[in-house]
Amino acid sequence: MLKNLSLIFLIVLMQAMATAQTVKVACIGNSVTFGAGLKNPATEAYPALLQKLMGNGYEVKNFGLSGATLLKKGHRPYFKTKEFAAAMDFKADIAIVHLGLNDTDPRNWPDYKDDFEPDYAWLLDTLKKQNPKVKLYICKLTPVFNGHPRFKSGTRDWYWQIQQTIPVIAKANQAQIIDLNKPLHYRPDLFADNLHPDKEGAAIIAQTVYEKLSGNYGGLKLSAIFTDHMVMQRNKPIPVYGTANAYQDIEVVFNHKKLRTISDADGQWKVSFPEMTHGGPYLLKVSSDNVSLEIKDILVGDVWLCSGQSNMAFPLKAAATGKAELANLKINPQLRLLKYNQIAETNNVAWDTTTLEKINQLKYFKGEWKTTNTASAADFSAVAYYFGKKIAVDEAVPVGLIEVAVGGSIIESWIDRYTMEHDEQLVDVLTDWRKSDFIQEWARGRADVNLKKAAKVKQRHPYEPAYNYEAGIAQLTNFPIKGVIWYQGESNAQNVEQYEHSFPVLVNSWRAKWGYNFPFYFVQLSSIDRPSWPYFRDAQRKLQLSIPNSGMAVSSDLGDSLDVHPTRKKEVGERLALLALKNTYNKSIRASGPVALSAKKQQNEVLISFTDCDKLLTADKLPLTGFELVTEKGQHIIPVKAMIVNKQIRLSIPNGQHIKKVDYAWKPFTRANLTNEAGLPASTFSIIVN
Repeated sequence: MLKNLSLIFLIVLMQAMATAQTVKVACIGNSVTFGAGLKNPATEAYPALLQKLMGNGYEVKNFGLSGATLLKKGHRPYFKTKEFAAAMDFKADIAIVHLGLNDTDPRNWPDYKDDFEPDYAWLLDTLKKQNPKVKLYICKLTPVFNGHPRFKSGTRDWYWQIQQTIPVIAKANQAQIIDLNKPLHYRPDLFADNLHPDKEGAAIIAQTVYEKLSGNYGGLKLSAIFTDHMVMQRNKPIPVYGTANAYQDIEVVFNHKKLRTISDADGQWKVSFPEMTHGGPYLLKVSSDNVSLEIKDILVGDVWLCSGQSNMAFPLKAAATGKAELANLKINPQLRLLKYNQIAETNNVAWDTTTLEKINQLKYFKGEWKTTNTASAADFSAVAYYFGKKIAVDEAVPVGLIEVAVGGSIIESWIDRYTMEHDEQLVDVLTDWRKSDFIQEWARGRADVNLKKAAKVKQRHPYEPAYNYEAGIAQLTNFPIKGVIWYQGESNAQNVEQYEHSFPVLVNSWRAKWGYNFPFYFVQLSSIDRPSWPYFRDAQRKLQLSIPNSGMAVSSDLGDSLDVHPTRKKEVGERLALLALKNTYNKSIRASGPVALSAKKQQNEVLISFTDCDKLLTADKLPLTGFELVTEKGQHIIPVKAMIVNKQIRLSIPNGQHIKKVDYAWKPFTRANLTNEAGLPASTFSIIVN
């Protein structure tokens, strides 16, 4: 019913435009409408740009006033100004209202927020009195970014209260909504002062308004993730979605089933087919008017998102087993790969101006689904490849792997902006990140090199908090997945406590975006001569215990003392697969190494009991190594005489020493060698002696 009413609304609008000599468009608002901060608002503000888009049949007028409030009791109420009077005298055919930003001022919202709805209704009613046929559009607010001086003290929270109120106002007053937040919330580079968009930002506003008024969104398109050779998630409703012009009839055919829909006023459309078991290949056909799109060779199976930094991005061709794997690789029709390549690696080079601009525009990632062959697998994540290969073989189902990984990236770059803005710890990580001690010094230094030629004050970078979410992950959240594998942390190892906070935030925020608690398996950092890494590995061990439906693959036994990129990736991928096979696919297998359960002092020994093992062994059949006794004074006693007895480790206490805890594999680079009967290594750990 709502779609039909909206369609009638658009038809009436088009008829009015066709019969009138000139359609009058009034742009009512505050400094963003006026064009504050622009060199020439008369030609650069969004109303002037909208005039060019709309053409000669329209007269677009700018009635914006800097500092204006919608609230009548606000510190500069719009209804008392000459701009308001001029807007009323204009008798607009179309009115576009963007007010509310200044109402977040502490002089306004805390005292008068209950007046916002009735004051907005009064303004819209007054416009109707001047022209009863006026078409009303009210705008969701353009962003206010975290660098704004009042952001944490109230503006942030009051801003979102207003955003939530605007749809209520639109419904009550038969107005349509133009969302100016959505196209700009991911573009802080366009807001040098965190409040006012620059010329490019004004152009985006104008384009957004034009699309809403005209219904022209560029015709029928599928979301970019739909390409030949793709995999869709089994046992979940199968969504197919994209964009089209407003109110366009669309037909979608998949697996001999046909669904129809109509794109909405914002050009969005989506259909959902019933869930399916694994199978294929299938054909997807989407058509509207004289346009028809086809996606071929689609499989239904399990889709895993593979993300993180360089050790996840590490290609199969560079892995220790990669050359042999590729030499014997046959085309695997059941394993499909989607690698999101970056337009520029975060190497130690300065990027050119074209690259910098594309990065600002979030055009950093690009990729399409491919079948698995020598060419596609060579540059794909080695860890992800071996993970997917094992799942596909052991489960006998198609597997799709989506690689979105950036070398050197910090975890906060993968968390969405709204979540960070509303997290009382992470909100500060957003601020002036290139000079912030929250960000690893190495990461800041590399960003400085890459951005050496940048002209913009707020030039973006893949190490910037929220960037990789905005440029990459945000494009995937409507696409169902089986779960996530994650290999990251090297660029956060300087602050273990911050990672202990950020990692659960990442997991929970991604699950919230997808709408379900998918499994999240991650890799513990390997070993290397970097002092903080034992603490970091132990923090990761504890995190897997506190995050439901998660698991950690140990890799410390595969490390390189000098290289942050150890080449033994097959073992890492297969250990991740074991976790998934046991916990997600319910296989009765051993999936992790021995886990310390308790440590007790008995006479002159410490006895450590373990679970997740039938028996304890050493990886190389050499004497057990890696244990340290820690005295009450914090002194570490090594080497320690250690002996395996069934499922226990016995450690001898030197005479006269009082032991408070035992550490294992507590060296940055460790040769600790405890395993279980499955050959899986024990994690770095620290345990109190009772």
